[in-house]
Amino acid sequence: MPVLAFGAHLLSPAEIPFQPWAKRIYEERGLTQLEPHTRCKPSGGVRQLQTPYGVEIIELPEAKRIFMFDVGGPHTFRTVYTDGRTHPASVPPSFYGHSIGWWEGNDTLVIDTVGYSENFWLDRKGLPSTEALRTVERFTRRLLDTIDYEITIDDPAAYTRPFIAKFELRLEPAIEPYEYICQEANYAEQLMIREGARNEFASDFVP
Repeated sequence: MPVLAFGAHLLSPAEIPFQPWAKRIYEERGLTQLEPHTRCKPSGGVRQLQTPYGVEIIELPEAKRIFMFDVGGPHTFRTVYTDGRTHPASVPPSFYGHSIGWWEGNDTLVIDTVGYSENFWLDRKGLPSTEALRTVERFTRRLLDTIDYEITIDDPAAYTRPFIAKFELRLEPAIEPYEYICQEANYAEQLMIREGARNEFASDFVP
């Protein structure tokens, strides 16, 4: 089921309960626009659902797994375990973390994720996160082609309290996953950095 985000905007900066350091990081990212996703890295949290290529969601009931394919860029996927397991006591940090899911009724999928790394932006605007991040997502199919998406972001190291963001996902049944090749060092900074933003890739040496 390929889906695309519609109206995929989180809260305004004034509504986000930043810790002071997290707000400074967020503001700096708004200037530099050096996002890991546009440089071939996977994106966890909301950012996975905010790509121009969409996300393909596949449920395999017999395997008790749901796979969420990050179609553009990094060519990676997230696994959601629906076999009733709980999170391990210790989870090595990763881009997608460790996700467990269950159904509430016939139309709402709930996904609980821990074990994120700090190597991605939480959304397209640059929300930071730490390894303390936990997300709870709710996918509710309101119409045949519309899913209401809600995420609770709980990261006490970056924010003063948990907060919730919502937007819609639209089913695109006629669209095949887009084969996009993302290569290391293929930065194309003129396409990926907003006009007027500071460009740190202008030098011959790129760390």
